[in-house]
Amino acid sequence: MTTAAVTPRPAPRVLADLVATSRVRDVALVLGGTAFVALASQVLIPLGFTPVPLSLGTFGALVVGAALGPVRATASLGLYLLAGIAGVGWFAEGASGWQFASFGYLLGYVMAAALVGGLARRGGDRRPLATIGLMLLGGAVIYAAGVPWLMAFLGVDLATALGLGVVPFLIGDAIKAVVAALLLPGSWALVRRLRG
Repeated sequence: MTTAAVTPRPAPRVLADLVATSRVRDVALVLGGTAFVALASQVLIPLGFTPVPLSLGTFGALVVGAALGPVRATASLGLYLLAGIAGVGWFAEGASGWQFASFGYLLGYVMAAALVGGLARRGGDRRPLATIGLMLLGGAVIYAAGVPWLMAFLGVDLATALGLGVVPFLIGDAIKAVVAALLLPGSWALVRRLRG
């Protein structure tokens, strides 16, 4: 009688690893992440004093980063960016192309999703306080890309760009980080409970 060794399934490193066991599922997750960010970007509040709209796109990009991990998230946000540049009107306010004041923030989405995904792979999305830090760090990366673009596009100095493109969004970023801190660690807790 022979016994076959059973190789245990490796522990998931990001939430998407719970379902991503094939190329087809990876593609579906990438496309789903792209669609999620596109839909989240349509939930917005235009602010009359700044050309940068308040949208849930940032939240979508960061959550997709944490849930999909660095490779899938970069592919997902890269597709979102490239399709929007090519003319798909799914950026905030139905925008497409690249010649608008808030385009730099979209470049930051890709970088932030990769960073957040890499840190989530190391467990950065499993505890509420760590998740808040993860989301705030991702938001800082988005600002680091968005503010210089805003300065160049509008021809304004750093103080003006910060007043137009950072300060009005800080409270919203804190709220989004808290929501993510409930959502992501809560999802991991549910997974642990179901796996029992």
